[in-house]
Amino acid sequence: MSNTHTKERLQAFRIVDLPPEFYYIPNFISLEEEASILQKIPSQRWTQLTHRRLQAHPSTLTTNNTLLASPLPIYLTNPIIHRFQDLGIFDQTPHHQPNHVLINEYKPGEGIMPHEDGCAYAPVVATVSLGGALCLDISSKPTSASDQARAGLGKRHAVPTRILQEPRSLLITAGAAYGELLHGVAAVEVDEDLRPETVANWGLLGDADGMVRTGGRNVRSTRVSLTYRDVLKVSSAASKVLGGLGKR
Repeated sequence: MSNTHTKERLQAFRIVDLPPEFYYIPNFISLEEEASILQKIPSQRWTQLTHRRLQAHPSTLTTNNTLLASPLPIYLTNPIIHRFQDLGIFDQTPHHQPNHVLINEYKPGEGIMPHEDGCAYAPVVATVSLGGALCLDISSKPTSASDQARAGLGKRHAVPTRILQEPRSLLITAGAAYGELLHGVAAVEVDEDLRPETVANWGLLGDADGMVRTGGRNVRSTRVSLTYRDVLKVSSAASKVLGGLGKR
């Protein structure tokens, strides 16, 4: 995401006071597109974990973090990846487009501990939210002040904080935002005390007024996230051609 033109296209969506490569776009897809995607997620592909369930497309990674080359299903590519291309989100990654999608489902009261996405992927993540809204908790790694300064995470960055991910929104995480911070989802049924001082992307929300009307409370419903990444190591064992993404 170091390309100047890409940053210019995304500048209006940058989350200020956080590392410079957090971007939030409300209403990235339409209500009709959201409904269509949710209807097409295959019910037989879910893997049940302790606190949520997930799917990996086109497949899970091998033990050495390698992806077996195969096209993504078309409901995950059209229209989303075309919009990624318009914004230049993956222009600087090795394959110039995402080749892997994790679908996570969070029911009210479910979450995930603070974590990082690791080195199997290029440092760009694009997450589309479907269904309900929830808060993503952003926190620092337990590093020294000098480490944070080198990473560009000085005192001007208000961490820890939260990012409210609304239905049909897109959250982009790259660069220092990807590599030097942790993210997680609290296992609660209601996100409380939502206001400009506690939600980093408040000024970018599609319906901040709605949060005000609810008294700063988001009562969670089932939320499904589509997390797009570019896996660095790709094997042609399953398919000789990585191209043709989304043709099936």
